[in-house]
Amino acid sequence: KRMIVVSDTTPLISLLKIDRLYLLEKLFGSVYIPQGVFDELTSNSAYSDEAARISSCPFIQVKQTDRNSVSQFQDRTGLDLGESEAIVLTNELHAELTLIDKRNARTIAKQLGLTIMGTVDIWGLSVRKGFLTTDDVRHYITIFKENNRHIDELLFRNLLESV
Repeated sequence: KRMIVVSDTTPLISLLKIDRLYLLEKLFGSVYIPQGVFDELTSNSAYSDEAARISSCPFIQVKQTDRNSVSQFQDRTGLDLGESEAIVLTNELHAELTLIDKRNARTIAKQLGLTIMGTVDIWGLSVRKGFLTTDDVRHYITIFKENNRHIDELLFRNLLESV
């Protein structure tokens, strides 16, 4: 039985940027995303290529969340729509894993007892499973820095030490 996995926007964008979205399918089978995350990924005309790739991705499944629950959760936590929907959808689906990158959203998800994984964790798991090499990861880190995509330095160091 495959685990149920829900993703927020940032891990998907991060994997799209390095053309490694397929890692999610290799690691988890399918990934659920809330409608708000899908809209965020597909509505920006600057990312029309990414939008097309997400829209045609067979292992990403878009799910509606309860709007009331989401807006109440947003009011309580101050998280953005995508993060709030991802956490609410995780609860609705009883998902085993939530893919989420931003520190404040990770903190809240952990406080709620959710199991979380960010982009760096996905790379680490991919190295351990043999889908990526440590050199691949070093290369992605360089790409992220060149594109001003901030990922915590400590997470990078821990990742490189762990693999």
